[in-house]
Amino acid sequence: MFKHILVPTDGSKLAGKGIRAGVKLAKSLGARVTGVYVVLPYVPPVYGEAAVYYTGFSPAQYKAIVKKAAKKALAVVEIEAQAARVPYATRIVEGVPPWSGILKAARAQKCDAIVIASHGRGGVSGLLLGSETQRVLSHSKIPVVVVR
Repeated sequence: MFKHILVPTDGSKLAGKGIRAGVKLAKSLGARVTGVYVVLPYVPPVYGEAAVYYTGFSPAQYKAIVKKAAKKALAVVEIEAQAARVPYATRIVEGVPPWSGILKAARAQKCDAIVIASHGRGGVSGLLLGSETQRVLSHSKIPVVVVR
């Protein structure tokens, strides 16, 4: 069935649930997993009429901070995969929206499925906030398993 499963993470507790489900599925199918963390692009300070909106980070500082966050988030994939004795790899994708980065990683790594966690927001909240999971589902050409 599936030979290579992509498990995206943002480092949240919910993403951990998706990682565990993805690794468990990979183990049962004899597949391998690739964990992916998408880094948003650096946004320079914005100057308005009355104020300067400053992030407080230089591009180099931002890169160091997100790299540390990515390594921490991807460590969960590593721990789960090692515990289950599932072959794994990790990737950091930079400079794109999360949903696009997830699909870019899936194509680049030749994954045949994506296992992703979702908050399961519905109604007005789901419409207003949107969802990276929803965008992955809408644009993916490979199967997506959503974990709630």
